[in-house]
Parts: sequence; C-alpha cells; structure tokens
Amino acid sequence: MTDPSRIDLPRRRLITAVGAGMALSILSPFARSSGVGQPFALGVASGDPLPDGFVIWTRLVPENQPLSKPVAVRWSVASDAAMTRIVRSGQVQADARLAHSVHVEVTGLQAARPYWYRFEALGEQSAIGRAITAPVQMAAALNMGFVSCSHWERGYFSAYRHLAAENPDLVFFLGDYIYENSYPASSGKVVRAHAIPEARDLDGYRNRYTQYKRDPDLQALHAAAPCVVTWDDHEVQNDYANRWSQDAGVDPAAFLKRRAAAYQAFYEHMPLRRSSLPHGPDMRVYRRLEWGPLARIHVLDGRQYRTEQPCVLPDGRHGGHVATCAALSDPQRTMLGWEQEKWLHDGLRQSRAGWNIVAQDLLMAPLDQQDPHTHEWGHWTDGWDGYEATRDRVLANVQQSGARNPVFFGGDIHSFWTTDLKVGAEVVATEFVGTSVTSDGPPYEAFKAVLPRNPHVRFFDSRQRGYVSVSVDARRMETRFQALSDCRDPAATVSTLKRFVVEDGRPGAQEG
Repeated sequence: MTDPSRIDLPRRRLITAVGAGMALSILSPFARSSGVGQPFALGVASGDPLPDGFVIWTRLVPENQPLSKPVAVRWSVASDAAMTRIVRSGQVQADARLAHSVHVEVTGLQAARPYWYRFEALGEQSAIGRAITAPVQMAAALNMGFVSCSHWERGYFSAYRHLAAENPDLVFFLGDYIYENSYPASSGKVVRAHAIPEARDLDGYRNRYTQYKRDPDLQALHAAAPCVVTWDDHEVQNDYANRWSQDAGVDPAAFLKRRAAAYQAFYEHMPLRRSSLPHGPDMRVYRRLEWGPLARIHVLDGRQYRTEQPCVLPDGRHGGHVATCAALSDPQRTMLGWEQEKWLHDGLRQSRAGWNIVAQDLLMAPLDQQDPHTHEWGHWTDGWDGYEATRDRVLANVQQSGARNPVFFGGDIHSFWTTDLKVGAEVVATEFVGTSVTSDGPPYEAFKAVLPRNPHVRFFDSRQRGYVSVSVDARRMETRFQALSDCRDPAATVSTLKRFVVEDGRPGAQEG
C-alpha cells in the first residue's frame, strides 16, 4: 500500500474534499450507515467528456455482505471541490446484472470547466472525483497523459500516482488495463500476487478488475481526471484476434463465450456510455471525441474486428515472428474491420480540428527485426506488421484527407518509441508509443541493434517503466516520456527521459 505521507498534493485535496463533503451532507438519508461497510472500495471514475457533460462511474462492493438485490445510488455533481454547490443530482439503480456498477451520463453542464462528483449508497459516501467538460471554443491548451500494460504482479502503479499529480485534462488507457494471466510463484517475477491464477469466465474477470481497482494509485488517477479507454489483448487473452484464441485448436464459438464475459467485465468497470453496452461478445469501443477546434480524438479498437493473424507458426499458433508469407500484404485482410476503417477514414477527411489524435493500442510503424532464436529477419504478426494492407490504407487516407497534424498514440510493446509514419518517402504522421506501467520490456540491446534497418524510428528505449505526458496548443505538441525509478518500489520517483516537439504543419517529431 502507498504510504499516506507520500500522497501528492492533488490527492490530498481530493481527500480533504471528501471529508468536507461528508460533514456537509451528514443529514442525507443516504449517509446513515447501514453497517455493511464501505461499498465504494473500488473508487470512482469519469470519462468521455462532452461540452455539456461526461460519464461518472462507480461499482458497489460492500465489505460485510454480498449484494443480490438492486440498490439505490444517489449521485451529485458540484461546481466546487467541497461539494457545496450542487448543480446536478439524481438517483439510479445498481443491480446484479452489471455487478452493481453504475454509469451516469451527466448532461446540462457548462463547457470547458472542472466539476466534482460523488456517490452515496447503503449509508455511505464515495470519494470525490474531478471531471472536466470539453470546450466548444478554441482551448488554450489540452494536457493529456497515456498509459498501458499494467501487470499487477510485476510491480506497483506508481506511474498512475505521478500522472495524477500532473492534473491532466484527459488520461488515455491504451490497453492491458488488467492481465488475465499470472506468473508461477516459482518464476521470481511476482512482486504482488494475483488473487486467482487466470481469468477465464465472468467471475474471474470481475475478480481481476476488483483487485486492480482497489489499488490506491489507480483510484487517485481516476479521481483526478476523466479518462478515455480502449483495450488491447490481455483484457481477454494474450494475442487473441477477433473470435480466435491464441491457443491452437480452441473452438471459436467457445472462445466467443470467453470474450463475452471479458467484454462485460470491461464495461462494468469503465466509465463508458450506454452506446458501449456489450451485446454478448460484441461491444463498441471505437468512438470520437472533440476538444473544440483544437483537437479531434479518434479512439480505435484493434482487436475485436481483425482478421486472424497471418502466417501460421509451426506449433499451430497465429501471432509471432515470421520472415515472410503472402498473407502479410493481402488486401482482403483487415486489422480494424471494414466498418471501423471507413469510420476512421471519414473522420479524418471531415475533420477541421487543428490536431488529429489517433489513440490506439499498438506500435504502428513497421519494424524489421530479428528472431532472437533463429536470427532470421522478419516481422511480428500480432501487431500492425501483420496487417500491412490496413496500415497502407490508413496512412494513405491520412495523406489524402487533409487532416491537420495527425499524431498516433500507442502502447503494447512495453517501451518508449518515437517514429515517423510514412507513405513512400513522405512523412505523413507522427507516432508516440508509451512504455508499460509495470510489465517487462523487450530486450534493449537486441532492439537497439535493429534500429539501423529502421531509420524512421527516432527514439527507442525499453529499459524504463512509466507513462507519457502530452501538452498541445494551436502551435505545437510537446511530448514527455516519463520514467519511473523502479516500479517494484511503491514510493518510486519519476523523471523525464526524453522530450519531443511536433510543430503545427510539420509532421515528424524533433527533440525538445
């Protein structure tokens, strides 16, 4: 657990606001203790801000008794941190169908300003969270952070605490929010253990989110700023693709049942709108947000709609290192699905924003690399390199659309990257990829050795864990790679490893 003496100032303010709010609402019928224990142990979160509102989320998990019946949950939104000026409030039912989670789509608020929110149920009050509405007019700046790949067993979530202290306007979770798998106790890798070995069904995935959501640094980040979430593979299973398991011989129909359970648990634990409510194994998470004229944000789903990875490996698996095969460049294959590809193409073509941010889960740039065992040159087929035709179509559209200042954010590869995304010899977009919050990075020396064959890579480092901070205004985008001292230390410090700048109208990053 985090030492309370190390809590950063924004978290102290949140805790102070919680105390003030409790004192001021003590006469509320929702605030009379029922003796069930604190039901808000998973914290609160907000997400997907619009100019007139946002989503607020919590899930009830009382300590002293399981819930079976629906529970009334009171919510309030205030214009001040002490929750004295309530501007919107209401009541919703939390029931077992969605694990007693609530997703309130708050509307009717003023644009471009902060608000604070809180829940009450079962005689208890939640912590207070801070959210922000999106602007309509040109904003002076947009301050963001993005994170990915948070394996509970490999360390502590100090990256979340330090990002919360930066008071961002938006936080992007770009995949692997949880890990479904576990390390053996004998591996020497377990810093803190998962509660169950592997999540495979709805109870298992709920267990995983419950464990992760109890982390104080994760709660601090969600309480500090609205988030925008998408997924990668570990929210379901490592290297899955659409209806296909990574394991050879698994019946796709059986795997879709597992996917349905995983998607439901994802929805239950994220501040998502009703438009993302899953229907069996189908769930819409690709979507678009606007930050006034300054930025349009395109959020992608790189897992649900993809064609199976090409080039079957000798052991029957799909997804791995291959030298070549005809399917790699097959134009009939897709990573995003045809409907999502068209949606992205239309969104870029129609955009009038100063910056077009594409938030997704992977390294997009091509990477010519060596198999560590055979030393054969080739590509990793589970990423964009396995879907060359999709990448070509997306980047050609970026080039032809006229969309201003396209920048791609990514994760998955547990390392920091800055790359030029090209069509032929022309740089058409910039890419920043963040390292993992805790998960082990790929071998630094091996990847460094292949960089001469990949001149479009401006920067790479896999030795650090951390996150990425981004500030953008009408003239420039500044990106900072933030590195932790040691993710195995719950009191880890942070420092800036590298800084890059993208100037308005000039694709390609320069060291800042």
